[in-house]
Amino acid sequence: MNGISVQDVAYAVAGKPILHGISLHLNEARIGIIGRNGSGKTTLLRLIAGLIAPSSGQVRLGDMDPAQDRRGVLSRIGILFQNPDHQIIFPTVEEELAFGLRQMGLSTAEATARVQAALSAEGRADWAARSVQTLSQGQRQYLCLLSVLLMAPETILLDEPFAALDLPMQMRLTRRLAALPQRLVVISHDPDAVAACDRVIWLEAGRVARDGAAAEVLAAFRAEMARLGADDADADLTG
Repeated sequence: MNGISVQDVAYAVAGKPILHGISLHLNEARIGIIGRNGSGKTTLLRLIAGLIAPSSGQVRLGDMDPAQDRRGVLSRIGILFQNPDHQIIFPTVEEELAFGLRQMGLSTAEATARVQAALSAEGRADWAARSVQTLSQGQRQYLCLLSVLLMAPETILLDEPFAALDLPMQMRLTRRLAALPQRLVVISHDPDAVAACDRVIWLEAGRVARDGAAAEVLAAFRAEMARLGADDADADLTG
C-alpha cells in the first residue's frame, strides 16, 4: 500500500491562509486527524484526495499527484463526506454506484454487473432501481461508502463520518469500517472517534500542533480544550 506524502503544503483562499507548511508522511493503517472547527482538517483531506491543489508544496500518493490525475487517483483514494447529499449526484442507487466505475473506464454493462453483484452481496439487491431520495440519512451514507468500496481504493478518507447518524447506524458503520483492509484516515473534532487509531494528528489553526500515538495526542488535546472551555472569552476563535 502506497504511503501518502504531504510536503510543506500551504493552502489559502482569496489570500486567507487555511494551512501553513504542513509536512506529513502517512503510512499507518488507521490515522486520525483531530481539531476544532476551522482548524483545516477538511481542507487537508480535500488536498490529499486531489479535489483541490495546494497553493504551495506538494501532495503525492506514491509517484502520483492526485490533483493532476483525477482518473488515476480513483484506485488510490476514496473519500466519504460528512453529508452524503454533498456526494450523491444521480437519482437512483444503481446509477450512483456505477458512476465511479464508469470513471475508471468500465463499460456500462461491466459497471452495472458489478453494482448488482455488490448490492446482492450486501443483501440490498432491491435497492438498484430505488430513488436515493427515499433512503434515510444513514442509508445514503451507507450508499456513499458502497460507492467508494466498489472502486477498491488503497486509502479511504472519512470526513466526520458519524456526525449526522443516530447511534445504531454509527455502530453499524463503525463495525463495517473496522473490518476493511484499506488504510483509513478519519477526521473529527471528537477525540472518541479517533481513539482507536494507530496515529493521531492534531491540527490547530492550520498547523500541526501534535503528532503521535493516539493516547498521548488526545490527552494533550483534551487538556487544551478543557482549558479553552473554562474561559468565557472567545478571543481565540478566528471564525
